[in-house]
Amino acid sequence: MSDTLPGYLARAGAYVRALSGWPRFGFAFAAGLISALGFAPFNLFPALLLGFAMLVLLIDSTSAGPRPIRTAATLGWAFGFGQFLLGLHWIAYSFFIFPGTNEWQLPFLLFFFLLLALFQTVVCAAAARFWRPGPARIVLFAVLYGLAEWLRGHILTGFPWNIPAYGWGASLAVLQSTALFGAYTLSLLTVLFGASLAELFQAQPKWKLPAVLAGLFALFFIGGAVRLWISPTATVAGVELRLVQPNVPQVEKYQRRYTLRNWRRLIEQSGAPGHPTLIIWPEAAPPFLLDEQPLALQQIANITAKGQGLITGAIRREFAADNAVRYANSLFVFGKGGTLLATYDKSHLVPFGEYLPFEKTLTALGLKKLTGIDGGFAPGDGPKTYALPGVGMLTPLICYEILFPGEVVGVQRPDWLVNVTDDSWFGPWAGPRQHLLVARVRAIEEGLPVARAANTGISAIIDPFGRITQQLKLDEMGVLDGPLPAAIASTPFSRFGDWWFAVMVCAMVALTVVFFPKENDSHRAG
Repeated sequence: MSDTLPGYLARAGAYVRALSGWPRFGFAFAAGLISALGFAPFNLFPALLLGFAMLVLLIDSTSAGPRPIRTAATLGWAFGFGQFLLGLHWIAYSFFIFPGTNEWQLPFLLFFFLLLALFQTVVCAAAARFWRPGPARIVLFAVLYGLAEWLRGHILTGFPWNIPAYGWGASLAVLQSTALFGAYTLSLLTVLFGASLAELFQAQPKWKLPAVLAGLFALFFIGGAVRLWISPTATVAGVELRLVQPNVPQVEKYQRRYTLRNWRRLIEQSGAPGHPTLIIWPEAAPPFLLDEQPLALQQIANITAKGQGLITGAIRREFAADNAVRYANSLFVFGKGGTLLATYDKSHLVPFGEYLPFEKTLTALGLKKLTGIDGGFAPGDGPKTYALPGVGMLTPLICYEILFPGEVVGVQRPDWLVNVTDDSWFGPWAGPRQHLLVARVRAIEEGLPVARAANTGISAIIDPFGRITQQLKLDEMGVLDGPLPAAIASTPFSRFGDWWFAVMVCAMVALTVVFFPKENDSHRAG
């Protein structure tokens, strides 16, 4: 058997389980790096699955040694740090946008990654506490990891970036399953599938659980492919969108010498030949406080004089009774003749970018927000649905807000979602592509089309199956004209949300307790 595939896998498994000390810690870090290759822009989902399998083998290696819980915790910490370091490396770009201003804070980004890795730390420590040979450990690990990812998406307003479901970015067919049960449940099943591969690295490989899960994902793929094949993109009659992508570098956005140029670019692109029903500008597109500039508002009135609507992100300020100033990252909805129909304030703010968690403590250490707004932005009160004549009901989402599964629609279901963003903060490569994938998954989950206007790209029109019908490339200036895709009926996930996730977790726990044999397991000190 030594020269067969099972033989190679068995030797590889034995090698990993024999590691100890710093080599084992380094291997956990490398496994985390490898797992991050599953996310955009790499989209190598086998790497994500393999990373989870390696982490299970590493926890196996702690079971016979001293202090297994403590050792497993350090391995989880190393794995998580490696995954976040590579998967979210693009965040560092935002510290260099304004030279000489924020570079010194870069070490705090590494600290942020270390904090995020605490989720994997707790997962591995808890798993080691109840670890026993056999399939039970695989299910236990997946349940704990899935719960940790759900918590990461909710604690301190949440940071659900690069959850395991997004490792299927290369397969739109598999992602169709999120219409049934959402991204957190797909994440749970993805971890279960990846962890089950550890069973193939045994001296006597166990194929049953990996084969069952491979079959399950094959069904997801086939079902998703059929769904896409039988569901052509339908459009809303008489609605033509125009997405404006001005491609203004962030460093030039608010410099006084570029103000007029940046504004003219928006106006000229909006007035390009064509007959749009609705014009959409990106997040914070005007290079000034729009509602305090009568001349700019008059130009918007001129653009919309023939009945077009216009949506733009814009920074807004209010003066309280005590003369305190409140800033908001807002979105304005204009109707015919520049009539202001609605104003929406962003509710999910970006930690460290738009507000500081534990602000008094971190400010005392010298940290400041990347936006440079004193006091940060004040949050709005959640998703809203607005009626816009001629284009139906819409829900606006500003940048980061589209990250949250099950939290992008308010009480009233809209006809479509509009996502305005400025991904110039995210760098020229990985960040914008990851953000675009998130928007596609939200479209699938909710069964709603998404119009995405991004300052530097990637602007796109996305149908309710996550298909991009039209897009503008990254770092390209221009306009995108296209019809609005029609919504489909409410999906199971849009109706039941995270209840699907809760049911799956309970089912897996019951499966572990009832069907997998228990082995004698004495209390193990960490």
